[in-house]
Amino acid sequence: MALQLIAAGISAIGQIAAGQAQKEAADLDAFQIRTDKVMNKAQSSQMARVRRDEYDLATAMNIGTFYAAGRDVDSDRSVETFLKKQKEVAGEDIGRIARQESMQGLKLELAAMGEKRRGRNALTAALFSAAGTMAEGIHRYSSTKT
Repeated sequence: MALQLIAAGISAIGQIAAGQAQKEAADLDAFQIRTDKVMNKAQSSQMARVRRDEYDLATAMNIGTFYAAGRDVDSDRSVETFLKKQKEVAGEDIGRIARQESMQGLKLELAAMGEKRRGRNALTAALFSAAGTMAEGIHRYSSTKT
């Protein structure tokens, strides 16, 4: 008869341990997702820096080419318009990189929050299941005792 209680206790402990393991796995997954978010931000910063460097290099080359062609870079309106347009394009590119990083960061943050929630839910379910197992074991014990 007491074996029923012991078996129920062992089963309940196993259920709790399984729930705790699921929670820990979800916490680890959430940590990995947040690490991916940090890496994505760093990668986006590098991409924006590369785009700025490309713009600076292209601008210097274009100015050199205009000078070599005998154009007055300081007063030629078409040169000024060209350089202004190139600056706008580079700014738009960098803005797109920032928006993409922001959207991806939000997506990853929501995924991490979902993983944390999944882990908490798994632990809660395991605790309720363990309580049910213990209640059933106590009930069986009481029924066979009388």
